[in-house]
Amino acid sequence: MKATGIVRRIDELGRVVIPKEIRRTLRIREGDPLELFTDRDELMLKKYSPIASIEQFAKGTAKSLNEQSGYLAVICDTDGVLQASGAGKKSLAGKSVSDKMTEVMLSRRSYLASKAEGGDILPIATDSDLTVTAQVIVPVVAGGDCLGAVVLLSTDEGAIMESSAVKLARLTSDIIANQFE
Repeated sequence: MKATGIVRRIDELGRVVIPKEIRRTLRIREGDPLELFTDRDELMLKKYSPIASIEQFAKGTAKSLNEQSGYLAVICDTDGVLQASGAGKKSLAGKSVSDKMTEVMLSRRSYLASKAEGGDILPIATDSDLTVTAQVIVPVVAGGDCLGAVVLLSTDEGAIMESSAVKLARLTSDIIANQFE
């Protein structure tokens, strides 16, 4: 843990203001849930990710999705890639999601694109060198909140996502969402 040098007082209602610079750096937005931890005389805040709480389930799900679809399968929360399975997974694993990916998740609508059809391929993660030729992004929505997304990616030249792959991604998103309802 590193010190920021910032000191804040607690108001009469027990509230503390988290400075804008820190919220921006940690990608904390208004309404985001925070988890509190204590250790003796320390209080820690951590951005809460429901999908991260089912990490083993997400790992198995990404693996199965990759095996069934043949595409690189990715499961992410609203901040980063949690699990990836298939060729190219190392270029995505543990990275933060891109701003474009965040926009798709916040829209709560699926996104399908293929370079072969002139579509606009969105970057999934920041600092990723993966060259994607086709993609489907399906947000995971539970109780009206977007918790993350299920993504299928192809790196094959001229690839077009098959309708069965899109349905598989939607089914996987629904299964993950049902874990939280």
